[in-house]
Amino acid sequence: MLGQKAPPEQPARYAVRGLRGAVAGGSEPATEAGMRLYHSGGNAVDAGVAAMFAASIVEYSHFGFGGEAPILIRTKEGRVVSIAGVGTMPKSATADFFRKRRFRPGEVQYMEPNGVAQFVPGAGLMPALVPGMVDAGLLALREYGTKSFAEVIAPAIELADGAPLDESRAMTINSGRRFFKLWPTSEAHWIGGADRIVPGAIFRQPNLARTLRSMADAEKRATGARTAKIDAVRNHFYRGDIAKRIDAFVKQNNGLLSYEDMAAFKLTVEEPVSTTYRGVKVYKPDFWSQGPSMIQALNILEAGNHSALPYQSTESVHQLTEALKLAYADRDTYYGDPKFSKIPAALLLSKEYSAERRRAITQRASMEFRPGTINGKTGKHPAEIEMARIKIDDSLMARDTTCINAIDASGVMFVATPSGAWLPSVIAGDTGIPLTQRAQSFFLIEGHPNELAPGKRPRVTLSPTLVTKDGKAFLTLSTPGGDNQDQALLQLLLDVVDQGMNVQQAIESPRLQTRHLVSSFDNHAMNPGDLLLDDRLPIKTIMELRQRGHKVSTRSKWTYDAAPVMIRVTPNGIIEAGADPYAYRTARAW
Repeated sequence: MLGQKAPPEQPARYAVRGLRGAVAGGSEPATEAGMRLYHSGGNAVDAGVAAMFAASIVEYSHFGFGGEAPILIRTKEGRVVSIAGVGTMPKSATADFFRKRRFRPGEVQYMEPNGVAQFVPGAGLMPALVPGMVDAGLLALREYGTKSFAEVIAPAIELADGAPLDESRAMTINSGRRFFKLWPTSEAHWIGGADRIVPGAIFRQPNLARTLRSMADAEKRATGARTAKIDAVRNHFYRGDIAKRIDAFVKQNNGLLSYEDMAAFKLTVEEPVSTTYRGVKVYKPDFWSQGPSMIQALNILEAGNHSALPYQSTESVHQLTEALKLAYADRDTYYGDPKFSKIPAALLLSKEYSAERRRAITQRASMEFRPGTINGKTGKHPAEIEMARIKIDDSLMARDTTCINAIDASGVMFVATPSGAWLPSVIAGDTGIPLTQRAQSFFLIEGHPNELAPGKRPRVTLSPTLVTKDGKAFLTLSTPGGDNQDQALLQLLLDVVDQGMNVQQAIESPRLQTRHLVSSFDNHAMNPGDLLLDDRLPIKTIMELRQRGHKVSTRSKWTYDAAPVMIRVTPNGIIEAGADPYAYRTARAW
């Protein structure tokens, strides 16, 4: 029997529903871009890629064209695939280089008390990887879409030519002025001599618009099949004029990213990881992401028969929190780029391992960092490192992410978590492209699976989720929120599968967030026992959790770190989409 839930409060929004297709994303322009592709005969991949490219133009406070975008796709035939969408570290970079390097203006860096750097700077040119989102979008379009690059990039070009500034973006640009003073190309791009950026103004990005048009022109000049023409776009970006311009800018500014790094980069289709939970199959990206932590947590909860507990009761919240702590401890100890480290993937994702981990949960909140034992040993982890912050500038700290979901009537599914190259960003010369800051997610701990290395992907937080039921399309869900992503997505999934909620009800329901983990950003701090709870939870539940030892703080539904969207296919074939109303996400259906 399912746990009993309280009657839901009146929703701020209702789910949107259609029969042909739906798109849900981080902004109205991005969602509209996806819908345009549906209306012109495209499938969910065409819509998703168009929405993602458009988001990189207008959601620049959270995500830029030089950023990352892990993607999961279900084909019409039912195959589920993963595209990493994460760039690699320049070949000239090493962990030792950063361990010996000292702080410079315009960076966020942390050191041990003895003055040895332990982390990669969080801003500037040093944490730039090869741009991964572009190749991810092109690969998805080439293999699983139906439209040309020119068709999917058209909305993005229009937005780069000029788009209205909203309050969020105007505020973020203004807050980065001190950083922009250090980077003339960034100051010209974002400020352009204005005394103050104001909401309602038209924001134009002419250099970026020119870059996008040059990519469309490369397709137009190419001959052959549709796939060959998309390959020409890719070559123009990674091996042609754009790569050369990025290389020249980075060299001029003593950075690490090079033309050779760009030319050597090439994404391939990968297999996702997965598990089953109460009749559904849940797919996540591989161990270069934090995605498998959600699978581990699901397996732990299933081993404890969590679905039978009263909904959002003290015991339910406690069990969920403790399961997340265990899964994230494994994430922070054993996850990294599988191309460089031997990850014990089969063991970590097994039901047997999770059942064993489940036994570590007691009635008291754990204050310890407790990774599992693999082959009789516990791996290296950063939880006990003592850091001394030598400088912190809030305007330079990690800045969020966005989300793109699309499902069409044929069962094609697209879900992405685009991020990186957020403000304040370094603009690569006259390309208009902001470069990512994602290398800050590496560790500099010798021997750790996520230790920085040339040509390696950092272990990222970006974690789209795709769910099937009886082999058919069921759910896509994604969210910003850094380390909170898989926590929020797990709770949404439980609300739909265990509680029978529709997608909008699940999105608007109260959620928890544990900070008992090693942060993936900035100073990689840990906050043992910290538990953030929605203030709509019963006072009795909040008080009892404190009595169990959790360090509880409450927050409003308006102040979550996560801001999810979700799309579901109902048993009668209706496509139902929802979006977080408290963070201005949008959903459209047709």
